[in-house]
Amino acid sequence: MAPSLEKIVYILEDDKSICELVETTLQMNGIACRSYYTVKDFMAAVKDRAPDVALLDVMLPDGNGLDVLASLKSGKNEIYCIMLSALGSELDKVKGLNAGADDYVSKPFGVLELLARVNVAFRRGRSDLNRGGLYLDETSMTVTLNGKKLDLNNKEFQLLKYCMENEGKVLTREKLLISIWGYESGETRTVDNHIARLRKLGVDYFETVFGVGYKFVTKK
Repeated sequence: MAPSLEKIVYILEDDKSICELVETTLQMNGIACRSYYTVKDFMAAVKDRAPDVALLDVMLPDGNGLDVLASLKSGKNEIYCIMLSALGSELDKVKGLNAGADDYVSKPFGVLELLARVNVAFRRGRSDLNRGGLYLDETSMTVTLNGKKLDLNNKEFQLLKYCMENEGKVLTREKLLISIWGYESGETRTVDNHIARLRKLGVDYFETVFGVGYKFVTKK
């Protein structure tokens, strides 16, 4: 099964054998994932593209997973965080959950149980997206920009949602046509016209990648 393009799991764990086991299990079940062995590399990756789910060890060679957890939870991205730790006492679990962890798994753990917990995280998902003053609520299908509600049609809403979910990725016009309109081929001006309409409404988060498509980038 091919890895999902929309959702991704990051693993912060210095034990490479654990990373390989978890990666293999997730990828075999269609879940994209990346492993990082240091806090420095992990945080650099998060800055580039935030994951949907983070699996965090506590004791790391260059830091503490609880500090990473605090950093992730203080950011703009709502990342579902699961602690993976050899510190498995009730007090350790309570400490992690009180620090903001969404789940806590003690080592050694079963990979199928971990897979189930990751799938729970994906099912819970987010009904809202918040990117630098641009707020999209999937439940009510409303979008506001700096507090002002935008009047979007269904395709504009779906296009914006898809681009926000894939922030920082170059999305070809063909990929957008397939994902939003269901076309395998067609008039790519459809995409350009909808992007132009969103920009006219003030949603100037789209970077044009000439000859290819667009990239959604959050304003600083």
